[in-house]
Amino acid sequence: MKNKISIIITMTIYMVLFSSCETHELTEPNILVPLTVTEDPSLPSISLNNTLLHSETYGNPNNPMIIVLHGGPGGDYRSLLNCKDFADDGYYVVFYDQRGSGLSQRHNPNTYTVQIYTDDLDAVIEYYRQSAEQKIIFMGHSWGAMLATAYVNQYPDRMSGLVLMEPGGFTWEVTLDYIERSSPLELFGEATNDYLYLDQFITGDDHNTLDYKENLRMAVGFAEGNKTGNEGPYPFWRFGAICANATTKYAEENSFDFTTDLNQYTTKVLFAYSELNEAYGKEHAEQVSSAYPNVQLVKINSTGHEIPYFGWDNYYPLALAYLNEIKNN
Repeated sequence: MKNKISIIITMTIYMVLFSSCETHELTEPNILVPLTVTEDPSLPSISLNNTLLHSETYGNPNNPMIIVLHGGPGGDYRSLLNCKDFADDGYYVVFYDQRGSGLSQRHNPNTYTVQIYTDDLDAVIEYYRQSAEQKIIFMGHSWGAMLATAYVNQYPDRMSGLVLMEPGGFTWEVTLDYIERSSPLELFGEATNDYLYLDQFITGDDHNTLDYKENLRMAVGFAEGNKTGNEGPYPFWRFGAICANATTKYAEENSFDFTTDLNQYTTKVLFAYSELNEAYGKEHAEQVSSAYPNVQLVKINSTGHEIPYFGWDNYYPLALAYLNEIKNN
C-alpha cells in the first residue's frame, strides 16, 4: 500500500494533468514548480557574476555577517530559515539560493564548476559586505558545508569563522563513499517504484519538468526507513535538476580535493553531525573534520541530516556560543 506522501503526489499529478491540460502546457511556469527570480521579478534577488540569485537578509548590515549555505547541489535555503534567529543575537544573516538552485536563475549544464560556485560566493560577500573590518562567518549544511570548505581552501585568510553541518566529504572519494551509504539504490523499494511509475506520465527536458521530477526523487531522503535519519518531509521551494546532475558529472569527471591548504586555516571550526544519520556517524565526522587543524566536533541529538530544521532546538545554543566566541575575539 502506498504511503500518504505517495498518494498526495499521485493525486496532485492527476489534478494537474486533467484540470489544466485544456488551457496550459505542463512546461508553463508555475504549473509544476514555483517561479524563479527570472520569471517573477517580485522575488527578492541580487544580480552578480552574470546570474540572478534569489536572496534575503535579516538583521543590521553592519553586524558580523553569517552567510548561510544550503545543501544540494540544487537545493534551496527554505529549510534553513531558522538561522534568521541569529539576527536577533546581533548578526547580519544572509541567505541565497546558489546558481541553478531553488528559485535562482537556471543555466546551461556546461557552466557548473566548483570554481563558479566559489566565485559566486565571493561575489555575494562583496555584495553585502559593509566594510573590510566586518567579520564574515560561513554556516554551511551538507553540500553547503563542502562549498564553504572549497572557499576556505582557496582563501584561507578571509574567513572569521566556520560552522559546518554534515558535509559529505572534502574529496570526491570520501564524498562518493558517503553518497553510496546514505542513498543506496533499492530497486524494488516503494519510493523508487513510486518515482518510476510517475515518470511515465510527465516527460520533457525543460527546466520546469526536470525540476519537478527532481522534487519527486528527493522524497527518498525523507521516506520511511531513509538512511539519513530524517523523520519526515522538510520544506523546500524547488530543486534544480540540471544544476544537480551537471555538478555531479563535473565531480565524476574532474574529481576534487578541498583539503590541500586547509592547514592554513587555524581558526576553530564548529563541526556538527547528527545522532540519527546512520550513514554519517562519529567515525565519518572525525574522518572529514580532521582536514582542519582546529575543530570543535559536536553531536546534535534527536535529529537526522536536516539538522537546522529538525534539530534546531539542540543546534541553536551550540552554534550561538561558537558565533559569540568568534564575534568577541
